Amino acid sequence: MTRCHDVVVSAQVGTAAPAGFVPVVVILLVVLASDVWVYLDAARQRDAGEPVVLVVGNLRIETPEAWLLACLILWIVALPLYLTGRRRSR
Repeated sequence: MTRCHDVVVSAQVGTAAPAGFVPVVVILLVVLASDVWVYLDAARQRDAGEPVVLVVGNLRIETPEAWLLACLILWIVALPLYLTGRRRSR
């Protein structure tokens, strides 16, 4: 005896993104935009002869590339450190 099960597949075409998707994208864009700003500002500061330098133990962050990498890896820590170091360099 063979049984056939009816499977109902529901697909909605043109639906909006899931509720949690938009805030995540917005946060990601803000983080990436601030990372780019840190890089550009650090380059401008360096070119003006006032680089933003952070030294913690053996860790030394002083180039725009290093600041960008720090912000990409650990934004929540690196951005406030950059802003603090930037304020001191003025």
